[in-house]
Amino acid sequence: MTHDATERTDRQPRAVVVGGGLAGVTAALRLAEAGLGVTLLEGRPRLGGLVFSFRRGDLSVDNGQHVYLRCCTAYRWFLDRIDGARLAPLQDRLDVPVLDVGGPAGPRLGRIRRDALPVPLHLARGLAGYPHLSLAERASVGRAALALKKLDPADPALDGIDFATWLGRYGQSPRAVEALWDLIGVPTLNAPAAESSMGLAAMVFKTGLLSEPGAADIGWAHVPLGELHDTRAAKELDALGVRTVLRTKAERISRTDGGRWTVEVPGETLEADVVVLAVPQQETHGLLPEGALDDPDRLLDIGTAPILNLHVVYGRKVLKRPFFTALGSPVQWVFDRTESSGLTGGGQYLAVSQSAAQDEIDEPVAALRAKYLPEMERLLPAARGAGVRDFFVTRERTATFAPAPGVGRLRPGARTRARGLYLAGAWTATGWPATMEGAVRSGLSAAGAALSTLGRRHDHPLQEAA
Repeated sequence: MTHDATERTDRQPRAVVVGGGLAGVTAALRLAEAGLGVTLLEGRPRLGGLVFSFRRGDLSVDNGQHVYLRCCTAYRWFLDRIDGARLAPLQDRLDVPVLDVGGPAGPRLGRIRRDALPVPLHLARGLAGYPHLSLAERASVGRAALALKKLDPADPALDGIDFATWLGRYGQSPRAVEALWDLIGVPTLNAPAAESSMGLAAMVFKTGLLSEPGAADIGWAHVPLGELHDTRAAKELDALGVRTVLRTKAERISRTDGGRWTVEVPGETLEADVVVLAVPQQETHGLLPEGALDDPDRLLDIGTAPILNLHVVYGRKVLKRPFFTALGSPVQWVFDRTESSGLTGGGQYLAVSQSAAQDEIDEPVAALRAKYLPEMERLLPAARGAGVRDFFVTRERTATFAPAPGVGRLRPGARTRARGLYLAGAWTATGWPATMEGAVRSGLSAAGAALSTLGRRHDHPLQEAA
């Protein structure tokens, strides 16, 4: 149910959402759908948070490669809500090309894929034919997967240990960790197994690989991310009458004598019945009024982890596949972004996504170019002599929260101790790692909590989370 802005009255509850990333946009959509008058504040000149696009000459460039899985029901809801699902399609069936260039026999291509059999048999044939593990390692992976399936990711005990320790208990060799567990875990968690909470790892692998046959099928935007998270999101917000204010940060939040909220921004003070803080944990800490959380300093203990993206424009086509991942190389995942970027002239634009990039996030562009262009030629022989039209780097130093053991007890829920004040963001207690899915889920949770407090009837769009 939507309400035209012209129908609003002074008695209409008002909401201010601070932060225009996926979490904030989601919360604003849901609150406006329920009939609240919503103002959305965003400090940047666009919506989308850390998932955005920009122009570089004639190219439309995503700041980094972002994918989602079929099990990401909240993000899929979001795509449907902004009429963008067809622009970010899913694979018909999980199929990940894995190129190993570290073996003595030379480069070898394998695949992680599934078939239509029931869980866990849907992965059995693909695992049996995966050439980057020995027969014994494949068998041990199967045993560990069955053990994972029995775990409850929400068990607090799992949050206290690291994923590598658990894998060691189940006989996973260093090669198995490299060629399978970290191959999937590093880009999903933004940390290697040794630095990842077992609870979060269990959630990723149990939900993504062991919940239903198609859960891990991969989807990604075939248009610039800004088309989805900014342009289309803004259109839906406008249609609901949301007032979106860009280039504007909240400076102070406080209670009025009447129990409402004031949000101070440069040159204006906004009054609201509901405030949703959908900004990073450090910024949230700075805005929280006294008493809103029992121990607000815990937010400062939630660390961050970087992601580095390398962008290479070749003079000709050098990769036939839409993406691949590599072993035996510092290169992690490579995606073809030629079509979505608008590149013309017969060249090819590849994006190299490097998660958990603490050691390289501040490396000069020249050093990264000297390291990675030869690696790309080693992985892709067609790149030799292709000519490099452009090489540039995007860096997100605080791309995600760090999924370290113990982080679960630091992540707050949507509700605070202050009536009418709610928290959203992938770093809150969604049960998910820092993903687009987690961000959308947090926005749904914050909006749902606010509407419940206001006594507004609402249906949760995700049946399993209702």
